[in-house]
Amino acid sequence: MKKFEFEGSQGHKLSARLDEAKDNPRAYALFAHCFTCTKDIFAAGRIAKALTENNISVVRFDFTGLGSSGGDFANTNFTSNVDDLLKAANFMTENFEAPQILIGHSLGGAAVLVAANKMPTVKAVTTIGAPADSKHVAHHFKEKREEILEKGEAEVCLVGRPFKIKKQFIDDIENQNMIEAISKLDKALMIMHGPFDQTVGIENAGRIFSAAKHPKSYISLDDADHLLTRREDAEYAGRVIAEWAARYISK
Repeated sequence: MKKFEFEGSQGHKLSARLDEAKDNPRAYALFAHCFTCTKDIFAAGRIAKALTENNISVVRFDFTGLGSSGGDFANTNFTSNVDDLLKAANFMTENFEAPQILIGHSLGGAAVLVAANKMPTVKAVTTIGAPADSKHVAHHFKEKREEILEKGEAEVCLVGRPFKIKKQFIDDIENQNMIEAISKLDKALMIMHGPFDQTVGIENAGRIFSAAKHPKSYISLDDADHLLTRREDAEYAGRVIAEWAARYISK
C-alpha cells in the first residue's frame, strides 16, 4: 500500500492510496467512495483487497473536503466529484498506469457513470448501490431543503456528523442529466445492487440498466446492506468485479 496526494479539481491536496497487486498488475482500477464517506470505508478496503488478489491494482482517494483531503465540503458538489475523478485518472496516467476500470459506490457510482465518458482508457465500469439520478442524494437533507434554499446554506447531520450544505449543491444535482450520460456510455457496465437496499432502492438499478447500452450486466447483492458492512458481501463484490472486468481489460 502506498499513500500519496494529488491536486483536486478545486486546487486542494487530495489524500489517496494505491493498493498494489503483488505481481505485474493486469490493470489499474479507480474507486469512488459513497456520499460523505472516505476511501477507508470498510467496503472499499475489502473490495480493493479482493481486486489486488486478482492482480488488479486499485487507487482510492478522499473527495475534496472529506477524510484526509483538503478543501471545504460545503464548496463541493456532484460536478466537483466528477472533476476530482478526472484529476485522479490523470495522476494515475502520469505516475502509475491509466485506469481501465472504474468502480463507484452509491453517489460515487453516479459520479463514475458521468466521469467514464471523459476517460478514454476506461473499458469497464461497475456501480454498487448507485442512484440513477444524482438528485436522489437530496433525501438525506430533505428536512433542511427549504432552509438551504431560503438562507443559502444549512447545517445537516449525515452519518452522525454535521455537514454544511449550500444552495449551490442543490442547484448542481438538479442540473445533472444522469440518464443521458448513461445512454452515451461506451464502456462495459456492471450494475451491482441489493434488492433490499434501504438507502438507494433497487428501482435505481433498473433505470440504469434500461438506459445503458450493451454490454451490460446486473449482479444481485441479495441481502447485503447499502454500505456492504458484512465482510462476505464486500469480498464477493470485489471477486465478481475482478472476474467480470477480465473480459474487457487489455492485459
